[in-house]
Amino acid sequence: MLPGCVRAVCKKAFPSKKALGLASSNSYATEATFETKPFRLHKLEEGPATTVTLTKEDAIKYYTQLHMIRRMETSAGNLYKEKIIRGFCHLYSGQEAVAVGIHAALRPHDSVITGYRAHGWTYIMGVPPLGVLAELTGRQSGCAKGKGGSMHMYTKNFYGGNGIVGAQVPLGAGIALAAKYKGTDGVCVALYGDGAANQGQVFETYNMAKLWDIPCIFVCENNGYGMGTRADRAAASTAFYTRGDFVPGLWIDGMDVLAVREGAHFAVNHCASGKGPIVLEVATYRYSGHSMSDPGTSYRTREEVQEVRQTRDPITSFKEKILSANLVDADEIKKIELEIRHEVDEATKKAKADKEIGADELSADIYAEELVKTVKGVSIFSPLQHKRLGPAVNI
Repeated sequence: MLPGCVRAVCKKAFPSKKALGLASSNSYATEATFETKPFRLHKLEEGPATTVTLTKEDAIKYYTQLHMIRRMETSAGNLYKEKIIRGFCHLYSGQEAVAVGIHAALRPHDSVITGYRAHGWTYIMGVPPLGVLAELTGRQSGCAKGKGGSMHMYTKNFYGGNGIVGAQVPLGAGIALAAKYKGTDGVCVALYGDGAANQGQVFETYNMAKLWDIPCIFVCENNGYGMGTRADRAAASTAFYTRGDFVPGLWIDGMDVLAVREGAHFAVNHCASGKGPIVLEVATYRYSGHSMSDPGTSYRTREEVQEVRQTRDPITSFKEKILSANLVDADEIKKIELEIRHEVDEATKKAKADKEIGADELSADIYAEELVKTVKGVSIFSPLQHKRLGPAVNI
C-alpha cells in the first residue's frame, strides 16, 4: 500500500465487474481513506482535515477528468505544432489536480474565472472536448464559435480565461460581489499564477474584498515560474498564501487532487458562511513552457521537469493510490483511458474538419442588448451590424 493510504473499506455497493463488462476480481473497496500533506495556515485557527475519504465513484470520476484534461492538452499541443491552432496556446499539463480538486468542492451556483491557461477549466466547467478543441482551432463548434480561441472561453458560471495578466482577480471579486448582492451564498473562485500575484490590482482587490467581506476565493496557482522567471527571483515573498496580509490564507499541495478538494471545501465553507475572502496557494507545476512558443528549457533543466513527472505527477500518483487501495483495478483504468483516447481523437478530427463562422457572425452576440448603435452618426460595427443569433445565456 502506498504512503498516504490508510485503509480501504470493502462493501458491495456497486455493479459487478461482469455487469460493467470488465474482468472480475474477488473483492474491491467502495471507499478508502488517505493522508494528505499538512496544510499551511495564515490567520486561521484551524484548517482542513488531512485525513480524507474517497469513494470508488469519485475515484473513477476524478481519474477520468484528470486524464481527459491531459489528453486534450496533448492534442492541443499537436494541433499547434501542425499550425492548425494559431496565436497563443498555454497548456495546463501538470496542473490538472488544481481544476479537478477545486471543481469537486463547488456547488451549482458557484462561479469560476481564470487566466489564459484555461483549457482544462473550460472542460471541467462543462464544455465537452469538441467544444474546447474546436474553439482552439477557431471553428464554429467551439464554445465561443471560434471567436475566443485559446484565451477566451466561456460557459455557464465560467467567466472564461482572460488575456490580461491578473485582470481576472478584480473581475472575480466583482462576480462574488454580485452573488452577495443577490443574497445567495454563492462564491467565486478567481485563479491567477505566481507571476500575476505581483500585480498591483491583486492587492487592491484583496483590500476591497476584505473591507466588504466579498465571498471570493483567490487561488494562486504557483507553478514555479512566471513566464521564464523563477518565482523567488520575482517575488520578495513566495509565501503567496500569506500575501493577502489581513485576508486568511491556506497553502495546499496542488499535485494531490484530494488535498486540493479538501482545501477547496474549506474555502467554500469559509466564504459561504459570511467570513469574507480567503487566499489559497496551490503548489503545482507545468510541464510545458509558458506558452507553446516557449520551449521551457532555457530557464530550467530537462532533468527538473522529468523529476517532477516521475515523483509528483498528479495523474500517475492518483492512479497508484486508487489501485493500491483497491478502489479500481487495472482493467477499469485501461477502459477509461481507451474511451478518453477515442473521444479526444474523434473531437480532434472534427475540430480540424469543422467550418469557420461566416464574416457576418463576427460582430454577433457582443451584447445582450445593444444600447448604443452609433457614435456621432457612425455605426460601431460598420460595415457589419450587431445581431443576436439566439436567446441570451446567463453565464
